[in-house]
Amino acid sequence: MDPLQQVLQWLGHYWWIIFPVMGIAGGIARRWEIGARRRHERRMETLRLKGELKAAQFAARGGVAPQLSPRRAAAQQENSAKELLQRLFAEHDEITVRWLDYELDVAKMIAFPAMSDGRQPLTAAFLRAKKTADALRPSSADAKVTEQQVSEYLDAVGAYAVAFEVAEKDARRLRDSTFTDDERKRLERAQHMLKVAVDQSATPAERQAAYRRVREELDGLIDLSDAAVENLEKKVALQLEQGHAAAPAASAEGTATEPVAHEAPAPLPEPLPVREPRTDPLRQAAPLPRQEP
Repeated sequence: MDPLQQVLQWLGHYWWIIFPVMGIAGGIARRWEIGARRRHERRMETLRLKGELKAAQFAARGGVAPQLSPRRAAAQQENSAKELLQRLFAEHDEITVRWLDYELDVAKMIAFPAMSDGRQPLTAAFLRAKKTADALRPSSADAKVTEQQVSEYLDAVGAYAVAFEVAEKDARRLRDSTFTDDERKRLERAQHMLKVAVDQSATPAERQAAYRRVREELDGLIDLSDAAVENLEKKVALQLEQGHAAAPAASAEGTATEPVAHEAPAPLPEPLPVREPRTDPLRQAAPLPRQEP
């Protein structure tokens, strides 16, 4: 049978698939349109503030009508620069928070490993853009900066945003396609064990064993950052604490007239394994810089 006829015959049997596919495609398109509109609005507002900054600097040099005093022109210049830096700080921090969502969530690192792999070209470009934007970021919105410094920081934040969008899109496209079949099976087991490790219905022993299995399965596949491991350990420790707190509460529900069988106390959970120190500064999830009041 002709391949074209086979395709047409298949479509004739499964023609209904086009409706959910169109719904999914429409949702993705709307989400992209909303994100593009937001980025465009932020960009236009930033350019407007940059224009006001240049106009104030021009006024301070006496290049406008005399009704604008030099003191007022200097104040306008300072306010425009401060407002522009505040907006750039907000956009800078928003991108960093979105990146940390991948760096701190082990489940996302397993689902989209390319986002944390510096060997991927687009991820490496994003990390370089992040390093540049962090280096050019002023200490605060009140810091004394020149027009050139503000312009360089503006361009760096724009490049940082674009690099993240491109790297994220590529990571979601790749997923685990860069791994072998055996490595993908290890990732699937790690994802399953991760759910057990943070499951309240599992016993402490099961959660501890699942935690160790996650670390074993990911060893050599995904390089977990210190912050990601610490975040996972906190989740597992929280579930262990909640499990031990629930045991006395359950025993207190019994009545005084009913005999209670005395059983040996459950062993305390073993401490989670201690991580070895890391030295790679790019993988450290540093806290966001604080703005001076």
